[in-house]
Amino acid sequence: MSDVLPALPLPAWERTRDTLHLWTQIVGKIQLASAPPRNHWWHTTLRVDERGYATGPMAHGGVRFRISFDLVRHLLIVNTPGLEEAIPLRPGLSVAALYYELMSLLRGLGVHITIKAEPYGVPMTTPFADDTEHACYDPAAAARFQQALAWTDEVLTGFQGWFCGKASPVQLFWHSFDLATARFSGRPAPVPEGAGRVAGEAYSHEVISFGWWPGDPETPGPAFYSYAHPEPGDLTARPLRPDTARWVPAGATHQARLGWDDVRASADPRATVLGFLQSAYLAGADTLGWPVAELRSSFCPATV
Repeated sequence: MSDVLPALPLPAWERTRDTLHLWTQIVGKIQLASAPPRNHWWHTTLRVDERGYATGPMAHGGVRFRISFDLVRHLLIVNTPGLEEAIPLRPGLSVAALYYELMSLLRGLGVHITIKAEPYGVPMTTPFADDTEHACYDPAAAARFQQALAWTDEVLTGFQGWFCGKASPVQLFWHSFDLATARFSGRPAPVPEGAGRVAGEAYSHEVISFGWWPGDPETPGPAFYSYAHPEPGDLTARPLRPDTARWVPAGATHQARLGWDDVRASADPRATVLGFLQSAYLAGADTLGWPVAELRSSFCPATV
């Protein structure tokens, strides 16, 4: 895969990003209602594939099915064992229209499913069935997003190969629209103050998380990030690589961040991201007292 990475300035595709995010939340909620539970809510997440991203296999009412976003052909695809149906992703397709088309398609396949059909964890609050405001889809921008996701997924997956402890898949979280992966020490952790059921399950154990998101109004550009839970008091005193990476406040805690454009401008984008991820991991693992040498995989390069 080429390391020529696409530009993704948020102002150029924010309306498409918002529409695609809400479409993705519909599909994520269908998976939440159809997949058997896994620790840390891993059963609800999506996986990057060669054309976009998709749910895992699901079953509902005796029907096995899978839903995928093809951002190359610009289709939302529903697969069952003997059939493939698709909804074209197109300019003017509102959240409400996609919701009704997808639910009708599923009913025609014998999947009669009920979800809490409203956004979660985002500023938008209009129920999916009523949202005719978000209807922007720029195929070229979606294709650039797909290219960035595919490249990042490959790099994060390679990075996880350096670790031999409990680790999550590389997964797309539909509520926050970030591609992320996590490493665990195996020790329980205090639940964050005020955490509900979702955060309580997600942060039940010590974790160092890594990820990438395409930007939002508070972070108007894509960026890589990392954070540790629970956060050690001296975490932000640890150095990060490259020099453009920074510790930044994130609510009551901090995140290590590296901008996408800094990666694109580097001589070796892949090595730049891997160096950032490893520096953030060591910052968290050392300060939390993880047995770093024992958790090092035989695939981890000797030079890191």
